[in-house]
Amino acid sequence: MSRFFVGPENIGLNTIVIDNKDDLHHMRRVLRLGEGDEVDVSDSVEWEYRARIVSLEDDEAQLAILDKQAFAGEPSVQVTLFQGIPKQGKMETIIQKCVELGVHEIVPVFMDRTVVKDKGNFGKKIDRWNKVSQEAVKQCRRGIIPQVREAVSMKEVLRDSDHSGRPDLFEDFDLVLFPYENEKGTTIKDALLTAANPMYQEITGNALERVAVIIGPEGGFSDAEAKAIVAGGGESVSLGKTILRTETAGMATLAMIMYELEL
Repeated sequence: MSRFFVGPENIGLNTIVIDNKDDLHHMRRVLRLGEGDEVDVSDSVEWEYRARIVSLEDDEAQLAILDKQAFAGEPSVQVTLFQGIPKQGKMETIIQKCVELGVHEIVPVFMDRTVVKDKGNFGKKIDRWNKVSQEAVKQCRRGIIPQVREAVSMKEVLRDSDHSGRPDLFEDFDLVLFPYENEKGTTIKDALLTAANPMYQEITGNALERVAVIIGPEGGFSDAEAKAIVAGGGESVSLGKTILRTETAGMATLAMIMYELEL
């Protein structure tokens, strides 16, 4: 069943309007859909619908709602991936696979050892990466399209405007995981089991609804970055006995999180 995404404003009491030109082209020219065909539609916020095409024109499609359900394919834990920007085409692979695994959003980060430079046209890459996310979602039938946010520097990630000792971007998370090749003690399993323990949650007040994962670029983290992340509340964890590539580390971390917290 084909899936399309619209904003809540495109959904009425009994009808749905699809007016995105790319979606309309895909419906007409690629999928060869027509009146009477059924599709799945997500409002990208909370609800997904089964709908029947009533009319399909060049500028919009009118659909009749057949069924409405709350999202069934979204994880209960929202994971934000802070990804050290890799070189070449690795970011597209990272986005595609992490979207399939359930990531909520991705923030590209310029770190000390990032090779790629922003030459003033980085916004085009963000647009391309969001299209990759959109295509991955259609394949795996999720309820939302995970957003690839504007790129930030590591200094922005670690910014502490109120001098609380905890970076501003970490304030919204119940757990900040920092997979680090030099960590020899705490494993990601240890960290997740502790954070998911009801007694621990009652003591800390953290319900473990939002998790951040910070992954370094090809050259890894600088010593200064590693110290700053831990000082700001990030939990240094090991992913195992081998050293993973940057394009593998985020996927592996996300898969482990979903296994421990969702299955």
